[in-house]
This record gives sequence, structure tokens and C-alpha cells, in this order.
Amino acid sequence: MFAIQEAYKAGLLQKKYWLNNLVAGVIVGVVALPLAMAFAIASGVKPEQGIYTSIIAGLAVSLFGGSRLQIAGPTGAFIVVLSGITAQYGVEGLQIATLMAGIILFALGISKMGAIIKFIPAPVIVGFTAGIGVIIWVGQWRNFFGLPAITGQHFHQQVWQLLHVFPQLHLATTLLALAALLLVLYAPKIKYLHRIPGPLVALVVITLVQQFAQFDGVKTIGSVFGGIPQGLPKFEVPRLEWTQMITLIGPAFTIAMLGAIESLLSAVVADGMAGTKHQSNQELIGQGIANILAPLFGGFAATGAIARTATNIRNGGNSPLAGIIHAITLVVILVVLAPLAANIPLAALAAILFVVAWNMSEARRFINMVKRAPRADVVILLITFFLTVFADLVIAVNIGVILATLYFLKRMASSVEISPSSAHEINQELARQGEKDTLPESALVFALEGPFFFGAVENFERALAGTNTDAKFLIIRLKWVPFIDMTGIQALEDVIRSLHRRNVIVMFSGANKRVDRELKKSGIIQLIGEQHYFPHFEQALEHVIELDKQNKQQQA
Repeated sequence: MFAIQEAYKAGLLQKKYWLNNLVAGVIVGVVALPLAMAFAIASGVKPEQGIYTSIIAGLAVSLFGGSRLQIAGPTGAFIVVLSGITAQYGVEGLQIATLMAGIILFALGISKMGAIIKFIPAPVIVGFTAGIGVIIWVGQWRNFFGLPAITGQHFHQQVWQLLHVFPQLHLATTLLALAALLLVLYAPKIKYLHRIPGPLVALVVITLVQQFAQFDGVKTIGSVFGGIPQGLPKFEVPRLEWTQMITLIGPAFTIAMLGAIESLLSAVVADGMAGTKHQSNQELIGQGIANILAPLFGGFAATGAIARTATNIRNGGNSPLAGIIHAITLVVILVVLAPLAANIPLAALAAILFVVAWNMSEARRFINMVKRAPRADVVILLITFFLTVFADLVIAVNIGVILATLYFLKRMASSVEISPSSAHEINQELARQGEKDTLPESALVFALEGPFFFGAVENFERALAGTNTDAKFLIIRLKWVPFIDMTGIQALEDVIRSLHRRNVIVMFSGANKRVDRELKKSGIIQLIGEQHYFPHFEQALEHVIELDKQNKQQQA
């Protein structure tokens, strides 16, 4: 169900809610303006394309998404990925990759993959977002300090070159950037400005200063990009070539995965703030539609924006109407005020991105995780962080998830217990149930506890390696095994054949429906014999006692 449908059924589109959503939408639209331009420039495209993206993606997600409070648009998390794609494939390549990412997101939502993406561990998410924050911060040094262009491709090369050219900083640019940074941080704390977003205050004040002072050498949107066109974006389909699309599969998949993660995180944050419950699969469908439409109107990749979504909630937004108003607000600004944007200094946008980078880094959470998390999680966190900064975001996330998965499997395997039950324990269990029989000396009982998967096979084989060679009967209790995989089944088969060669009769008892189905399907039951497979342990024990009596009678 679309979020707007859900809001309609919940009665949130009634007139009594219009004013709150109108106010929230206008505020979010104003907040989105400087961010959209800053993210666009940092991604290697024109500032107006950031506004186009906020309008199209904001409308699409509000209409077709799975969270009634989500505000979508360009975000800081995308900067590292998008700037790299733009540098390598150009703006058109970026738009094609975005369109392909939208198709991937739509397919993920249709195939109900929304819940699976939530399983990415916290150390991986914190590691790569902190890494992205560092890259954004360093990437804005040039515009913040007015430094000359550099040529380094890798992070360490860029830092080294920036440090070398740092003495060439442009004083007027630096002073404007510092003033903008102070306004972003402290304007909301001033009595009469607390209702106005800090980025907007910084943008307006620094633009007015530059317009009247006309400092030489200060780069503005007008001097670098020629200003912002007045009017709505045109519909234009990017030129699609099969060879180029094959080349862009990797970047498109990266955009889709990052977009899915951030949009679902934003939806979770919104649920926590407002007490709502989003639909993850529908949210991916909405994000997919947004990323398919955005490049057709001159935009680029978008996702759910946590800061703008939180701003929406704090200012009274409670339905997709706020997201629609946010988009309309940007349309009005674009049509009416676009010519005034020519004097916006890039230093002001760099200052805004400095704050975005700091917020993205979640430095306090990062430090707390390093101090308090288990050692393995800290290692995963640091590896993901350093790979994001010095290698590549995709490599960092892939390796982080793989390491986290391997660590989880190791912990799961170590939690599986394969323990022999002593005759005393079995006899006590029988006595509590009122049984007079006791476990024969020729019988052994092993209890499996935990999922019997490939990681636990070694423990199982090691435990059975010490099995008493004089035993004639072995009962394996499966009551506490929630599931079994093919490797576990293969291990059981190998052990059964080995024990059969030693004339040991193997029996199973207590398997649940899932394990029972897998054992029958794999042929394990036929291998041990139907007569040696029991629903309950007591039945297996009675069978062992009967067989033991028969053996003793034959020997006598």
C-alpha cells in the first residue's frame, strides 16, 4: 500500500491536518534548497540538478513510498559514489546509472527484499558513514579555503596535495566560509532566528555580503556554473547504449544498495520519532520510481534524507502532504528566485557540507562503539572505515558484511553443542517420567543443541570421533536442532556409514517438522532404516532396550 493511501485511510489528509503539513513542507523545502545545491556541486553536476532531484524524487517518494513521513532528495552519503561516477562516465553516465539503480530498487521492492537489507550490521553502517563523512569534509577544503585545483585520484594523494597548496588559501573565501560555518552552527540559537534553518541563514547572509562587497577571487555559482536556469526542468531520456549500460551495472548496483540502506534507515528513524511503522518493500518501490524519474528530468540519484525527514516530523508533518508541499516550495523558488542564486559563494555551500560531514560521521557513536563494542565488532568497524576512506565504498561494505557474516557464523558454530549424555543423566530423566527401564551399557546417547549447519560439522565429527567402540547402539537426539543444512546432512551420512561399518545401529529421535522434512528428502532416514527413526526419545530408548535384550538372549 502506498504511504499516501495509508495516510488517507488513517484520516491524515483531512483539512484539520493541512496547516501543520503545509508549514512543515515549506520549512523542509527551504532547508532542502542549500543542501540540494551543495550535494549536486559536490557530486560533480550543476546546482540546479540538485533542485530538480529534490522536486522529482520528493514527489515520487511521497506518493509511492512506504513511509508517510519520508522526505527524499540528494544526500551526503551519495557524494563519494556519484562524484566518482561523474568523473569517469560524465553526467550522462551518472543519469543512466541512476535510472538503472531505480530499476534495481524497484525489483528489490517487488521481490520483497526490503527486510533482508536491514540485516547489514551496525559496525558496517557506522564505519562506512563515518568514512563518507571524512571524505566529504576533505573534499570541500578547496571550496572552503579557496585552494587551487589538485590532480590526485586517491584520498591520501588528495590530502597530501591539499596540504602542499594550503599556504595558497584565498583569504576572503576562507573568511566567508568561516562566517557561514558559524551561522550554520549558531544562528538557530539566536532568539529571533531559531525558527529559521541555519543553512538558509548562512546562505542568505553570505550571499548578500558577497553581492555588496564583490570580493575578487571568490567563486560563486554564477562565476563557475553561469547561474541557475529559471524554470522547470525538461523531460529528456538519456541516450541508452547497451555497451555503456553493461559498463554501468557496477555503479548502478552501488547506488541502489546505498540508496536502499539509507532510505530504510531514514524510515526507521522516522518510525522512532513519530511512532509510525513503515513498509520496507513499498519504500524500495517508491525509491525505485524516484530514481527512474529523476534522471528523465535532469536529476540524479536520490534517497530518503534523514535530516530533512527529521525536520519534517519536528515541524508537525504527519502525512505525505508535507513531502508534496516541500517539492512545490522548491518549484516556486526555482521559478521565482533562480536569478538570485548566481551570487551564492561556493564557500557558503562548503561550510554547509562541513556540518553535513560532521553529522554523517556520528563521531560520538563511532568513539563509543570503539570503546564499548566487542573486539570483533571494533575490528569490523575500523576495517570498514579505513577501506571506505582509502579504497572504495563498495569494497568497504562488501568486506565489512563478509567479515561480519563470518564472525556471526563462527559464534553460531561455537554455540552449537554436541554432548554425550551419561547413563546417570538418562536414568534420572527416565525416573522422573516414572520409567523403570535404564540405559543399557551397550548404548550411547548424543544430544545436538543448536542449528546443525556447515559451521558446526567439525564440532560434531570431533565429538563422535571419541565414541565408545564397544557401543552397539547410538541414539542422536535432534529435539533441540531448529534447522539443518546440506553440509550437516552430509556429515550425518558420513558418520552413519562409518558407524555402520563398525556394526553400530544409529537412531534419531525428536526431529521437528523442518528437520524431519530435510532428513526424509535427503535419504538419511532410509539409510538408518525407518524402524530406527522415532518422534520421541522415549520410543527410541524402548527400542534400544528391546534390541539389547534380544542380543543378550542370542548370546546366552
